[in-house]
Amino acid sequence: MTSSFRPDFGLTAQDYGRHRAGFPPQLVSYLYRHGIAFPGKDVLDVGTGTGALARLSALAGARVTGLDPAGPLLEQARELDREAGVEADYRVGTAEATGLPDASYDVVTAGQCWHWFDAPKAGAEVRRVLRPGGRVVIAHFDWLPLPDNVVEATEELIRSFNPAWTLGGGTGLYPRWLTDLATSGFTGIETFSFDLEVPYPPGAWRGRIRASAGVGASLPPDEVERFDEALGRLLRDRFPGEVVHVPHRTWAVVATRPQG
Repeated sequence: MTSSFRPDFGLTAQDYGRHRAGFPPQLVSYLYRHGIAFPGKDVLDVGTGTGALARLSALAGARVTGLDPAGPLLEQARELDREAGVEADYRVGTAEATGLPDASYDVVTAGQCWHWFDAPKAGAEVRRVLRPGGRVVIAHFDWLPLPDNVVEATEELIRSFNPAWTLGGGTGLYPRWLTDLATSGFTGIETFSFDLEVPYPPGAWRGRIRASAGVGASLPPDEVERFDEALGRLLRDRFPGEVVHVPHRTWAVVATRPQG
């Protein structure tokens, strides 16, 4: 990422583990249609965070290694894996320098994190650890700011507390990642997307936003508390009710490490 904005998600590990919605299970079916099956495969999930994508791969039958620079997030990942009845090998490390052997994985996944990486270094490292013919998946599961919806209002509030945060206004589509993969020598590049709504009770939405890059991962604790109170007021005033329905888009790009 070229921005100097560098959140530390370890600061918000509990909220991150509790409130950030994982990737929808339908993602596995879409990946299967694109030639990526998980049973018996060796999968590396870089930037794993609390293991949302790693856990999905493990539930689908893969042997999974999860890598992240934030140790507190990996502790949350292990706890969530225990609750889900699966297990992955979580290690502290980075996508740019995994420290893992050459050609040791069938699939490398990166969920909700490629924008934090040095893309040329991460692309080269992913290619190095993949077996010939192995597949890479960069996936996102993003809320969608639409006119007058809860996401747009929430993003406006984040910007008022944290002007350095520039990740709002997204469409859930990432065409630059295609160029990153092509530049790193990957072939057979394809994309897909699908939309769905995620229901959040107001308290859970507040927790989800505390766990975001622009709030709990970058603001001082007292500012996080002030923001959370302001978001609570916003929800009560503009979006009352027991649940807010938050539109999301799942998007992924898949590509292949050439043989030889």
